[in-house]
Amino acid sequence: MAKGIDCAIPLTASTAKAISAAGYAFAARYLVPPSYAWKRLTRSEAEAITNAGMMVVSVFETTANRPAGGAANGRADGAAANAEAKLIGQPAGSAIYFAVDYDAQPRDYNAIEAYLQAAASQIPDYQIGVYGSYAVIEEMARRGACRHFWQTYAWSRGKKSANANIYQYSNNVRLAGATVDLNESYGGEGWWNTDGKTGDGKEEVSMSKEDAEKIIRFLSAAWFAAPSKESKAEFHRLANEVRKAAGLPLEPYANDRSPH
Repeated sequence: MAKGIDCAIPLTASTAKAISAAGYAFAARYLVPPSYAWKRLTRSEAEAITNAGMMVVSVFETTANRPAGGAANGRADGAAANAEAKLIGQPAGSAIYFAVDYDAQPRDYNAIEAYLQAAASQIPDYQIGVYGSYAVIEEMARRGACRHFWQTYAWSRGKKSANANIYQYSNNVRLAGATVDLNESYGGEGWWNTDGKTGDGKEEVSMSKEDAEKIIRFLSAAWFAAPSKESKAEFHRLANEVRKAAGLPLEPYANDRSPH
C-alpha cells in the first residue's frame, strides 16, 4: 500500500519535497484546459513532483457532473485531456482518471458509461480510469467501462470497493502548508513521472502461480462462510493481493461470486 495526496492548487517544488518527506508516494493533479489554469497541472509541476520522489496520478475534471452529459461530453473531455497529457509529456500506457464528482444515481449510470467510453476513444495512448463513489466504481467495474478505479469515501456510505486501485479517505487536510485530500493505493494505479516511469499494474512476481492458486482456494472457502457483504469484499480484495504477488490478472468483484 502507498500513501498519496490529491489537491486542486498546484504544488511548488518545496511543498512537493515536504509532502514526500512526510511519507507520501504520489500526488494526483488535474489535466484541464488553460481556462482552468488555477488548478492545471503543468510540465514544471510534474517535474517538481518527480524530483521530490513521487509519482503523478492524472485526473480530468472541469465540473462535477460532466459525465451525466454522456458521450458528447466524454468526447470533448477526452480530447481535452489527451491534449493536456501530450503537452506535459505524460508517458503512453499510464492512466487518465475522469471524475464523477457527485452522488451519481442508477439513472445516471448509462450516461456515465457512455461518457467514459467516448473519453477512452480520444485517449488512445492512455488507459482510462474513473473517480467516484462506491456505487460508481462497482457499476463501472461490472460493466467493464474502465481499467483503473479511484474511489472516494464521499457518497460511499461506509462501503469500500474491492475494485479500487486508489481510495480517497479524507478531504481538506493541511499538510506541508497545503490543503490536500488523503489517499491510499493498492497497485495498478496507472501513475507516472517525468522520467518516463509508469505504473501499468504489472507487479513484481514474488509468489508462484501454484502457491497463489492454493491460497485463493482457501480464501474462496472463507468467502462462502463470510457473514456479510463487507467480509466477502475483503476476502476478494485479499485474493487480488495474492494475484498481484503472483503476477496473475486481477478479478473484478461481484457480490455473488467467490474469489476463485
